[in-house]
Amino acid sequence: MIGRKIEDLIKSRLFKGKTLLVFGPRQVGKTTLLNEILKTTDVQGIYLNADLPVIREGLSNAGFEQIGATIGTNKLVVIDEAQRIKNIGLTLKIMHDNFPDVQVLATGSSAFELANDINEPLTGRKIEFKMYPISWAELVENTGYLQALDQLENRMIYGMYPDVINNKGNEDEILTELNTSYLYKDLLSYSGIRKPQILEKLLKALALQLGNEVSLSELGRMLEIDKATVENYLDLLEKAFVIFRLQPFSRNLRNEITSSRKIYFYDNGIRNAIIQNYNGLNLRNDTGALWENFLISERMKKNQYERRIVSNYFWRTHAQQEIDYVEESNGQLESFEFKWNPKAKTKFPLPFKNEYSPTKSEVIHRENFNTFL
Repeated sequence: MIGRKIEDLIKSRLFKGKTLLVFGPRQVGKTTLLNEILKTTDVQGIYLNADLPVIREGLSNAGFEQIGATIGTNKLVVIDEAQRIKNIGLTLKIMHDNFPDVQVLATGSSAFELANDINEPLTGRKIEFKMYPISWAELVENTGYLQALDQLENRMIYGMYPDVINNKGNEDEILTELNTSYLYKDLLSYSGIRKPQILEKLLKALALQLGNEVSLSELGRMLEIDKATVENYLDLLEKAFVIFRLQPFSRNLRNEITSSRKIYFYDNGIRNAIIQNYNGLNLRNDTGALWENFLISERMKKNQYERRIVSNYFWRTHAQQEIDYVEESNGQLESFEFKWNPKAKTKFPLPFKNEYSPTKSEVIHRENFNTFL
């Protein structure tokens, strides 16, 4: 088992008067993590898997007595795949309000279902965590830096899902299974997805435009659907931890781009599975885009696990001046350019530096990226 940074983070919040919720895509190791926490926490606990009908039915619309009987004498209650329980928010509220000495820890792979169902009932009662595929920092911690560095090209191509890392030689097969059976399972059962073939075409279009600005209107014309439907599908894909968006940074300059978006994938392997391209970097024309996606997704994991409150952007002007990635934290800006080639020459645009005075402007390449992640 590759140790997960989120484990200590969750343990530090146990028995502090809050229900703990862990969101993340399927197959990133949430169940393994829950069982590890149960095994290493010095209290009596119970594991409830909501994929099982008896658990799902027993906790759906459950009352005080039924919940009390389920909890029994346990002090730590772990509910896996909690989004499958009808009215889970009310069930968690009853647990929180009526069993104050019991710690509830719940996971969900479908953020759009679970989050919508719990936000109102659990207002002020919860702490949320996000769990992703293995992070670069976790890989380094587990294997050592040099061994992790030896895997860098594979990680850019095949991504960071635990099964992919642990089954060298079978990456294609595992990613295909992930891509077709697990990742969209919750999405395709959701009533908002009426045309799965449109979702597949949209994902392929996004994968092929990786690292570029995307236009909702253009995507709509390409897929023969309206702009509002494109926005709805993107929102669902984001909530299901398939993609995420970067907004343009704009404050003062007149010619700054303000309306376009960049879309990235949470995992390089899933992106490459969508276009069925697992070629080595020497045979690809998208190495720069893969490097950018890898760095931004890994930086996001780092920020989440370190509980850093940051806003993420890209910056570009109509005159084609651009910066790949901008972070804002406590009113301070840091700007980064991403280059696979350490010898590539890069200049940060003077209008950005003069207007915003970033505290850091750094080029991240394959010889210095470890400190960035």
